[in-house]
Amino acid sequence: MWIIAFYYIFKFLARIFLPVLVKKAVEKAGENFQRQQQYGQDNSWQKTQNNNNDEIIINTANAKNPRETKKVGDYVDYEEID
Repeated sequence: MWIIAFYYIFKFLARIFLPVLVKKAVEKAGENFQRQQQYGQDNSWQKTQNNNNDEIIINTANAKNPRETKKVGDYVDYEEID
């Protein structure tokens, strides 16, 4: 009996509060997206400023740490026997 009562109370409260929580989550995701877009635009503006001054910047962070290739296993070709 308590389980059924808890289920219906939870269902009722979910109908009230879930849309509010989802709305807040969507708004926060939108703000993060806009912040990332703004950062990208600012970064691209700085790149164009650097190009106008004939300054070249090379990012070598990825070159120092090359990716390791993992060898999972050997490929085995097989035939089905009837």
